Amino acid sequence: MRCIIIDDEYPARMELRYFIEKYKELEIIGEFEDSISVLNFFEKNSVDIIFLDINMPNMNGMVLAKLISKFEIKPKIIFITAYDEYAVDAFSIKAFDYILKPYSEERIIKTLDSLIEGNQIKKLKEENINRLTLWKGEKMYVLSLDEIYIFEACERETKVYAKGEIYFYKQKISNLEDELPNIFFRTHRSYIVNINKIKEIIPWFNSTYNLKIEGLDIEVTVSRNKIKKFRKLLNIK
Repeated sequence: MRCIIIDDEYPARMELRYFIEKYKELEIIGEFEDSISVLNFFEKNSVDIIFLDINMPNMNGMVLAKLISKFEIKPKIIFITAYDEYAVDAFSIKAFDYILKPYSEERIIKTLDSLIEGNQIKKLKEENINRLTLWKGEKMYVLSLDEIYIFEACERETKVYAKGEIYFYKQKISNLEDELPNIFFRTHRSYIVNINKIKEIIPWFNSTYNLKIEGLDIEVTVSRNKIKKFRKLLNIK
């Protein structure tokens, strides 16, 4: 993924570059000290990710971000700034992240990891990738999607039930839903289920269902607003 860094402070750019260059998936193609130079750059170039300070000469970084957010193909914007009062504006233009200086190594690495994993989700359909890299403790495991039984929302991560084990994917469940193949169905705001792993469908209160999943002790709810689509998917008359 192609990145640029926009910050008028050289030490800040060098610190960020140090972390970014640890990821082979990320390529820094430019650094800028002011916003006007960036607009000139975009006349002939495009990028995937922008690391952006707010207190910039010539044009405020937030003004620049609002202009960029209107591009037909929108890069991900990550604000890295000492000012917390722009956070609401940042997320109103759907910024990927908002990191306050001085940031910790742990904080910036978490964001970079999310970028990589988010890009992996995007490629699931584009490149017909049928595997995910999941975390268990301090180790990463590569699993086939066919081996995954349930995705469960877990704050800013997703809990993954697979092969009798529990793993974690460092993205929200909402980021996964539209990119998974059609063997997966969002039964509830908290669950995505591999329909090939459904063992039993139990009628429940208020015209809903509970699902028993092969090899698991937990039951998964199908919420009322998902019932019609679920019945059609499984040809339930």
